[in-house]
Amino acid sequence: MTTTLWRDIKRERWAYIFLALPLLHFLTFRLYPVVYSVYLSFVNFNIWGNTWVGLSNFAQIFHDPLFGKTLWNTAYFTLLSVPLSLVIAFSLSVLIFPLGNRSSTFFKAAYYLPSVASAAVLSLVWLWLFEPRFGLLNYLLSLIGINRIYWLGDVHVAMNALILMTLAAGHGYSVILITAAMGGIPPSLYEAARLDGATRWQQFWRITLPLLKPITLYLLVIDTIGSFQIFTAIYIMTRGGPAQSTMTVVYMIYQTAFDFFTYGLASAQAMVLFVIILIIAALQYRFFGSDIEY
Repeated sequence: MTTTLWRDIKRERWAYIFLALPLLHFLTFRLYPVVYSVYLSFVNFNIWGNTWVGLSNFAQIFHDPLFGKTLWNTAYFTLLSVPLSLVIAFSLSVLIFPLGNRSSTFFKAAYYLPSVASAAVLSLVWLWLFEPRFGLLNYLLSLIGINRIYWLGDVHVAMNALILMTLAAGHGYSVILITAAMGGIPPSLYEAARLDGATRWQQFWRITLPLLKPITLYLLVIDTIGSFQIFTAIYIMTRGGPAQSTMTVVYMIYQTAFDFFTYGLASAQAMVLFVIILIIAALQYRFFGSDIEY
């Protein structure tokens, strides 16, 4: 048995060699940091030696009012940006799908283009658009008599400005997936619905939307995870201000680790965020994926 196994490994040695590099990369740069972060969440990190503190880091998190505020800010951002993003993506997909191949390809590429650009570059562009004195948005508002808005300097506006940036930054990834899924719906279903006198809205509501449930659930879960992990725009544009109104959980983790150098507490915050995202994803699958066949 051992001889046969060794002969098979020797015969397929190049396959194992090529698999070894990505596996080594995964173990070194993916799995090991996660496992070590779990360990750090139970210790007080020190360069000269770690001190085991058990659950005290987690207790500190739940007694910190700032963590509750950052969690609320992150939830607010997610609850507004994710549903609106899905609505916009579906609306664009419905408009693009009936077009010819060239036109639909052009529009899908145009909406996907912002996804190619770096998040840091997009944040810098929007930082200029939101500039209160010389920014383009305030200039356009001044043309219709609306006073200057301090987009990133007002505690009541800053988070909504970031949501506006998210909604306007392009939905190409979602549009491509949705239009591809729409292409898999049998045309005979729409023909039968038209013969029964169904309007376009009824066709969308009764045929298109139910049959797009798998891709809708996927986008819902992925967009929710991405919204809970928002960091780049916060770091470049607001640094959590004004008055911590845009402080999110991930930015708080970054600040705890790299500004205050309390890596154990930062790791515990990351573990709490992981559990929260896991619970939300499980609930989304529970309530929206019960009647989905894969």
